[in-house]
Amino acid sequence: MKTIIIHAKNGRLSDEELEMAAKIIKSGGLVAFPTETVYGLGADALNPEASRKIYEAKGRPSDNPLIVHIADPNHIEYISKDITDKAYKLAEVFWPGPLTMILAKKDIVPLSTTGGLDTVAIRLPADRTARDIIRCSGGFIAAPSANISGKPSPTRAEHVIDDLDGKVDMIIDGGKTTLGLESTIIDLTPDKPVILRPGCITKTMLENVIGKVEYDEAVLGKHPDDSIRPKAPGMKYRHYAPEGNLTLYEGDMRRVVEEINKKAEEFIRAGKRVGVIATEETKDLYKYGEVKSVGKREDEDSIAAGLYAVLRDFDEMHAEYIFSESFFGGNLGQAIMNRLLKAAGYRVVRVD
Repeated sequence: MKTIIIHAKNGRLSDEELEMAAKIIKSGGLVAFPTETVYGLGADALNPEASRKIYEAKGRPSDNPLIVHIADPNHIEYISKDITDKAYKLAEVFWPGPLTMILAKKDIVPLSTTGGLDTVAIRLPADRTARDIIRCSGGFIAAPSANISGKPSPTRAEHVIDDLDGKVDMIIDGGKTTLGLESTIIDLTPDKPVILRPGCITKTMLENVIGKVEYDEAVLGKHPDDSIRPKAPGMKYRHYAPEGNLTLYEGDMRRVVEEINKKAEEFIRAGKRVGVIATEETKDLYKYGEVKSVGKREDEDSIAAGLYAVLRDFDEMHAEYIFSESFFGGNLGQAIMNRLLKAAGYRVVRVD
């Protein structure tokens, strides 16, 4: 397959480019496009065959649900039922934006889109180009992250090209994404809402709108049960993972630096390629391996935005072992650590 690559000028598509992308999606094809979170791989959410193409292109397990992206908040009523007041309140406050809500689905949404579940995950993205594409393509686009399943999510078009060139019909280069982490996912079907994936919309922010919200156990650092069918992307399978063996170090920062330096030196002496994930505050303290700063601890947004790009940089250098500081605390610490824990396969060394 020859993949068409379009470079959006100033983040926007021309009418002709927009029509071309919409035509591909309407005909059952695949278009990768930017959102404010990560790049998405879009297909007609109401076309069972188109959804199956997403799984094939990504190498994604077919029981891993897809998120349906809409451009009009009223469209939630077209694809879901039993919509609660809490859903409407959250939509009013956080849409457009990085929040995905899980609701009971209507029959018009095929099971191939929902991973065989009777629920549907819905999001209205803030990115204008994304909304233009959704609107012009019929209003309902299934769009998981535009990467090979399990790899770090793409925050730049070159990440998408590396993974999917020749596997999809079109890739739209809209530059670097602004947030860098996937949307928060909240399940509104239980009596008490449950966060299935943390993101930039935090638990506190949600509770300020709808009251008490719980975390799913997997979010809290417990290894997911592989026997359970996932209700949202990223719950069951290894996700966001670099090629190399990633280990997280947690505890007093001085001891963390000491232990990472010790381990990095050991593996380098054994002839291994080693990477270290640090911050602007600590990067000069590491003496061994390829050291990359993921951002500033005092600026959590920078860490969220830079995480996946750093993991992909280590893939480019074929790092065999990667050692990372932990990032618990703050507003985004839960979301950042959720991604790192899955990327590391839950390998954590506590040094206190």
